[in-house]
Amino acid sequence: MDPAGGCPHADNARLLAGGAVTPVVLPGEVEGMAVLGHGALREFLSHPDVAKGARHFTALAEGRIPDGWPLRTFATVPGMTTADGADHRRLRTLVSSAFTARRVEELRPRVEAVTAGLLDGLAGAAAAGDGVADLRRHYALPLPLGVICELLGVDPAHQDRLHHLSGLVVATDTEPARAVAANRELVELLASIVTARAAAPGDDLTSALIAAHGEDGDRLTGPELIGTLLLMIVAGHETTLNLITNAVRALCAHRDQLALVVEGRATWADVVEETLRWDSPVSYFPFRYPTRDLTVDGTLIPRGTPVLAGYSAAGRDTEAHGPDADRFDITRTATAKHLSLGHGPHYCLGAPLARLEATTALEALFTRFPDLDLAVPEEDLVRHAGFVGNSVRELPVRPAR
Repeated sequence: MDPAGGCPHADNARLLAGGAVTPVVLPGEVEGMAVLGHGALREFLSHPDVAKGARHFTALAEGRIPDGWPLRTFATVPGMTTADGADHRRLRTLVSSAFTARRVEELRPRVEAVTAGLLDGLAGAAAAGDGVADLRRHYALPLPLGVICELLGVDPAHQDRLHHLSGLVVATDTEPARAVAANRELVELLASIVTARAAAPGDDLTSALIAAHGEDGDRLTGPELIGTLLLMIVAGHETTLNLITNAVRALCAHRDQLALVVEGRATWADVVEETLRWDSPVSYFPFRYPTRDLTVDGTLIPRGTPVLAGYSAAGRDTEAHGPDADRFDITRTATAKHLSLGHGPHYCLGAPLARLEATTALEALFTRFPDLDLAVPEEDLVRHAGFVGNSVRELPVRPAR
């Protein structure tokens, strides 16, 4: 795997041609596997003999993974993404009430208000920049970051630093010493947020988790509390940021698809679902580990192997999505449902919120700026650092001609 990342789709197609499961070399010459095919990935994500807990990672248990390994946080952070069985259900139950369809729908007016303000900011940035503004920075980022931080009761003053640090954590090309420092600073910042909410509880999720931490029964340990906040902040904005960015890129490159929505022949929800399939905001997500030697789609995955979930590859698997799987088509109906938000026990808890934010953002953007287009050719856009996130670093657009 190239730690620097890049557009994954050509490599995915090449790998898929050789099979649905493939060996990979992770940073630091660590041997792993990737599950790429839609059917194989669906089976693997819900297999009872596949775990997320780091104790099942053989190389880590044997001391062969250094502290500065760029993917170590994915493997070791305490919380839902590294818990199994009863522990996973306990942690998920504590957080799930904030992300029910009803609770998310109650957020709609706030999401719409934030979006309207950001559109004004985007217009202002374009006016100051000869008609060009970075949509990722001025629109796609502050919406999900602001909403998740508001849900958690995080002071807005921390938002820029949280985004910077989470970017270093999810990048696979971060140098070891910098990765260690970023992880340490992020944990310290989250600990200070917990301390502030403990001293002055509010009507926010962090305060609720702290209260649960002190109760008998559904108890969160200190590291679990920090790990849960880390997960929700990173996953709660990085993925939706990429989703909105990728959807705008797709619509600008496929004006016929945009016209379908404008004319009422398709919906913004259709755009979001097709973007999730066609250009998943997460390309390869670490890690799952077979708890025994496991054969998936005819390929043996040895016990304790770190396995990447290849969401971007599965989204364009022709066996699941047809011979035109690499075509962006928001009217697509006769294909398997995408897996970009996961499958099985670890299905994305924030999926309803991500869908609300993305549909709201896209509809408001193209209603306000129907002629919005990229300010540079697609091939000139610089890709996201690393092979976990899948998007571009900046998205220069011209909101109005």
